[in-house]
Amino acid sequence: MAIVREAAGLAAYHAGEWAEALSELRASRRMGGDGHLPVMADAERALGRPERAIELSRSPEARDLSTEDAVELLIVVSGARRDLGEYDAAVVGLQVPALDASRDDPWVPRLFYAYAEALQAAGRTDDAVRAFLEAARTDVEGETDAEERAIMLGVGETAVAVDPEPVDAAEAADVDDLAADDDADDLEADAADGEEAAVATDADAEDTAVASDAVSGDDGLAEDPAEEGEVDLATGEADEVEDPAADGGDADDEDAAAAAGPAREDAASGTGSAG
Repeated sequence: MAIVREAAGLAAYHAGEWAEALSELRASRRMGGDGHLPVMADAERALGRPERAIELSRSPEARDLSTEDAVELLIVVSGARRDLGEYDAAVVGLQVPALDASRDDPWVPRLFYAYAEALQAAGRTDDAVRAFLEAARTDVEGETDAEERAIMLGVGETAVAVDPEPVDAAEAADVDDLAADDDADDLEADAADGEEAAVATDADAEDTAVASDAVSGDDGLAEDPAEEGEVDLATGEADEVEDPAADGGDADDEDAAAAAGPAREDAASGTGSAG
């Protein structure tokens, strides 16, 4: 029966059923089976009870764990310390002889990974990057994302480059068509604005001309240079202007001469008669 409860507890743990996993593993433990202490501690932490996870690490069973299980329990307890805000304790708890990159044990990458997370939480970014790189170097099977985490920390968590999603050819063509339509609309709008500006300019010019005429008193009729006696630019001679007064004077002189003729004749005849 113990092995059945143990199997049920592990299945529940991998399914994320933390409470059920704890119940089954405790039953297996009471029956003398393997309680999988690191799994139980991790389930306690997942349920928001990091203090119970730390208590399990101090139980008598913890001293009898294999090296691999002991390392897994250290990793869980370090995480529980971080949950409690005990960042320095989380770092120190993983500084054990097993933290050796020269070893080829399967749990070495996970131990360095947890150590790097503890360092990062403690604000020791440079040390965290080095620990992640050690985890990546020892992670032959590629079970962790240690290399990516090291890169993210190296360039800064707020400046992580994100690869753009590939754009479908049809979508790209649609985008180009929309851009072309927008450009055509902009050109039409610019042309319409230009025509409106030209009309406004012509109207302003006409208004200006009318205002100028009003100021100068010009009635819009062209002046006749002949009437003003202006100089003809082609000949350089001044046009003669007839003087009505002069014309009238000549007529008066002719009339006076005509009247004087008979008078002289009468005077001559009179003189002769008297003689």
